[in-house]
Amino acid sequence: MISQTAEYALRAVTHMAKSRESSLSTRQIADATEVPIAYLSKVLQSLTKAGVIHSHRGLKGGFSLVRPPEQITVYEVVNAVDPMKRIESCPLKNTSHGKNLCPLHRRLDSVLEATENAFRSTTLAELL
Repeated sequence: MISQTAEYALRAVTHMAKSRESSLSTRQIADATEVPIAYLSKVLQSLTKAGVIHSHRGLKGGFSLVRPPEQITVYEVVNAVDPMKRIESCPLKNTSHGKNLCPLHRRLDSVLEATENAFRSTTLAELL
């Protein structure tokens, strides 16, 4: 239900949340989470840009969470790397539906809404 990129982001931030280190390098995170380092670098850039993590420069640089794990939701992490998209019009481009979703797409959108709500109400601390 979530993309590989979102899964990798969740692995990375969960590892940061449980780590006792104040800052972790990309290599440390990649090794611990089994995420390819090149892919992880892009994921970490997106998380930094979205304000979920902070990048520290310098000899002892690396990455750390911006807030405590209790204050970061799964929704924030997933949306930072692969924004969730709700169904707003017929994906089949059926013009007879207009802005009204057919029963199938209404049900699918309600599943997306429930997933979004579950992600919004789940924190990183709960994943630990």
